[in-house]
Amino acid sequence: MATKTVKREAGVLNKLSHVALVVWAILIIYPLVFTFLAAFKSNTEIFIGNPFALPSEWSFGSFTRAWTEARIGTYFLNSLVVVFFGTAGTMLLGAMAAYVLARYEFVGNRFIYFLFIAGLAFPVYLTLTPLFLVVQDLGKLFGPNFGLGSHTALILVYIAYSLPFTVFFLAAFFKTLPNAVAEAAMIDGASHTRLFFRVMMPMAKPGLISITIFNVIGQWNQYVLPVALLPGGTQPDGTDGRDSWLLTQGIASISTSAGYQADWPALFAALSIAIIPMIIMYTIFQRQIQSGLTAGAVK
Repeated sequence: MATKTVKREAGVLNKLSHVALVVWAILIIYPLVFTFLAAFKSNTEIFIGNPFALPSEWSFGSFTRAWTEARIGTYFLNSLVVVFFGTAGTMLLGAMAAYVLARYEFVGNRFIYFLFIAGLAFPVYLTLTPLFLVVQDLGKLFGPNFGLGSHTALILVYIAYSLPFTVFFLAAFFKTLPNAVAEAAMIDGASHTRLFFRVMMPMAKPGLISITIFNVIGQWNQYVLPVALLPGGTQPDGTDGRDSWLLTQGIASISTSAGYQADWPALFAALSIAIIPMIIMYTIFQRQIQSGLTAGAVK
């Protein structure tokens, strides 16, 4: 009887979990479908017609206006550059720091590790003002390429804010890797650097891919930091500050620049341009992400 009761309870929980997943899927799919369909509609169709009705005419004019007139193409390329170097720097520094903290014992190991973890406790909004002043001072010390309005400064800030979670995640993952392989490589004459790049990094590939995807998505969707560090308007050198904007800033400007006569199809087209790369990336690497998240627990 006890076994039947346990099976009955497990069956009920299984059904409830499926219902919860269906509700969650609807909440995610609803805005995505609405966004993609609205990108092909007119303002009238968006606000008066059925939100899930097909467009009366499948036109890519809104995508063209968003890419050229709203300068989404420029902002898209800026985002690619910033996210690429920001993620690359985060993964290189984060992986090296996590490996040393996880595999080597030395005085201050735990203290340094908890300093990284402490970075997870500070919301970005809490440090916007001091961060603005620090970047401003960097520009005075090292030139405009490291100051406000520069992608270099934003990349450095992205790396700093992404390191805590990266170190936290990878340190736990590196601890699960077998010691026998590392000891065999050291006996064969491998240096610590070669051991890390040639042996441990390939073994940690699932975890590295998972955290890379998380960092890419987090940095790609970042809005507050670019707004604070990439101000618009005319710069001291006479250039237009909007030339350095990222995709999130460009999308926000579409909905605010025209007031009540905003080009809503172009706005939804810009949103689609921002969403599609993330969906494609996750679709391609979903197996690696899932294996990376479960590898530590399995091992």
